Amino acid sequence: MEKKWILAGLDDSPGLGWKKISNILTRDEDWVNAFDFSPEDWMQRGLSAELAQTMATRFTAHWVQERLDRMSKKGIQVITYFDDEYPILMKETDQPPWILYAKGNIRLLSTLSIAMVGTRVPTAYGRKVGEMLVTELCAHGVTIVSGMARGIDGVCHEAALNCGGSTIAVLGTAIDIAYPSEHTALYQRIAENGLILSQYPMGTASHPGLFPQRNRIIAGISRGTVIVEADSRSGSLITADRALEANRDVFAVPGPITSPKSRGSLELLKQGAKIVTEPRDILEEYGLWSGGKEDTSDGMADCKLTDQEQRIYHMLEQGIRNFDELMNLSAWDFGLLHSVLLSLIMKKAVVQLPGSVYKLI
Repeated sequence: MEKKWILAGLDDSPGLGWKKISNILTRDEDWVNAFDFSPEDWMQRGLSAELAQTMATRFTAHWVQERLDRMSKKGIQVITYFDDEYPILMKETDQPPWILYAKGNIRLLSTLSIAMVGTRVPTAYGRKVGEMLVTELCAHGVTIVSGMARGIDGVCHEAALNCGGSTIAVLGTAIDIAYPSEHTALYQRIAENGLILSQYPMGTASHPGLFPQRNRIIAGISRGTVIVEADSRSGSLITADRALEANRDVFAVPGPITSPKSRGSLELLKQGAKIVTEPRDILEEYGLWSGGKEDTSDGMADCKLTDQEQRIYHMLEQGIRNFDELMNLSAWDFGLLHSVLLSLIMKKAVVQLPGSVYKLI
């Protein structure tokens, strides 16, 4: 069984968190033989005697395959940290999930994405602004990321779907659970026309502590986060914090100073968030605006690129990289990365500097 499936099994094993799995993976290369580990082998990798005994008994190829088959029957895809499909931007965050569970079009993970989040009880103003911004962003090829919560999240997902755009819903529940329940139909629409994403496998019990982790992924896979409308205690402010921690852009829409629903957004603006009064304020940050039309000579050049070329292009949007850094981030072999970079250079999207350093033109 491939090492990616062993990792998937480790991630789905009760009692193994991110740090324990990290210890297992980094101790030595023997983890690829984990199905043959004795209790002593597991204990050498930091597990308690009780958990080591459990793993030695339960962790088998049959156990892992059984769970993978069950997810496959529900159309759930498993994306491991080792896979090409794993979002590059997420790898650049602190403690990226070892596994992402997906349902829908995983190609959206390699597109330019912007998170749109806000209060669960929006005003008419917040709804209108969210719909307007999403419609224009989608028209410029931007994928909308949100958390499928009530309020602004749902408004933004629906606006993207209604205008034929792309959207990713990041869940704070197991991948197969639509939460809240009134968004069951929305969950299905996104699964069919966009992408459902979660770091939690089937069978994960829901509890409030999972949702802050969801916010980390929303910010982690996005180039920037827009707070559409938020009060001073809105959970969307957590997403803004996670975006800042990941060195991503944070935008906020100003609202009436008399509205409690705008206090969180206004506070972000005081702290230096980029103000959004029209879609152009976001689009210009990524070279997507030119007199109301796409600027095909700048940031949208990647719309003409292959999926593999887009991955490297978006990676270089984060800054200049040398060849070794690109290899580590992409997890590709030398030949593949070299050919993709050569193609980007020929398309005049990337230039090579001395020392095998690359940057966007």
